[in-house]
Amino acid sequence: MASAKNKSFSFKVVMLGEGCVGKTSIVLRYCENKFYAKHMTTLQASFFTKKLSISGSRVNLAIWDTAGQERFHALGPIYYRDSNGAVLIYDITDEESFQKVKSWVKELRRILGNEVCLCIVGNKTDLDKDRNVSSEDGERFADAVGAKHFETSAKLNTGIDELFLSLCKRMMEAAVVEEQARMNDEPCSGFARRTLQIMDNDAEETATVSSGSCCFSG
Repeated sequence: MASAKNKSFSFKVVMLGEGCVGKTSIVLRYCENKFYAKHMTTLQASFFTKKLSISGSRVNLAIWDTAGQERFHALGPIYYRDSNGAVLIYDITDEESFQKVKSWVKELRRILGNEVCLCIVGNKTDLDKDRNVSSEDGERFADAVGAKHFETSAKLNTGIDELFLSLCKRMMEAAVVEEQARMNDEPCSGFARRTLQIMDNDAEETATVSSGSCCFSG
């Protein structure tokens, strides 16, 4: 298999989950190292970008933070169409939010196929004393759908860097496999919705971050 080293990747990642599970808090902590105790309601979607270096390669992430309210669910495909990865978040204190993640997985598989890289995330581990979804249940479900499971706390800034690093590495591996298939004139999967190109050896050593919003964010 071809190496991912010294290449440049651009990936689209979508954040999905019910309202109040902490999607915006996670992406704000990851991209801007900010946390707001007061709940922020996302209306439709917000857009963030992050640039980083992994194993000598550059990775450009476009992260879409989608609204969790039921009335916006019909708009979901507009935002997660052509995504390479998805982060599906539930609140460990809210069993219903965990069950809803199962529906999101089915929806993503239906629209994006099996190539999309999935992460199942139990957020709010700072509220562990109020936990209603066990780590074991989260792990079992993630294994069953071919996803990786993580637990995070946006408030305490735990588990978030590990989550996105793992997701990036999986997307990089998938992209390189597909690039090799194209070079060999073999059929490609649906993961071609990203750019991959050879770059110089002097990859950035320090991650740089920028962010912005799209549509309406409250």
